Amino acid sequence: MIDGVELSALRQIHHPKGDIYHALKETDAVFNGFGEAYFSFVKSGEIKGWKKHTKMVLNLVVPQGAVKFVIYDDRAGSKTQGQFMNVELSPSNYQRITVQPNLWVAFQGMTSGDNMLLNIASIAHDPSESRNAELGAFDYCWS
Repeated sequence: MIDGVELSALRQIHHPKGDIYHALKETDAVFNGFGEAYFSFVKSGEIKGWKKHTKMVLNLVVPQGAVKFVIYDDRAGSKTQGQFMNVELSPSNYQRITVQPNLWVAFQGMTSGDNMLLNIASIAHDPSESRNAELGAFDYCWS
């Protein structure tokens, strides 16, 4: 586990007329405020990233499809500096991954069709508080 990343099991309520998937409550220990919520889709096999937020806390859930998240820690002095962490989230592994600022994140669609994630971000989008890097910037094997 990377320092600054937390996985939280989430509740699913199955109902014959349609299921309910919990995501985040203000009473959750990882709640760091609300800035915006958005959905992102990633096609099967495609990879989005690397991105590092300097202020935003990410709260990521996957209610449809499957998404593999990879987090990389390049923070000087961190006890997990130089380490990667990966986790695949889906309705069958329904958890929330909370990522603190200054960690690199990339993600890959793992199933055919739509792979959808929800990010409940602690602050509204601000392009000046994030950095991007090419996929080859870090020594991670995606296959």
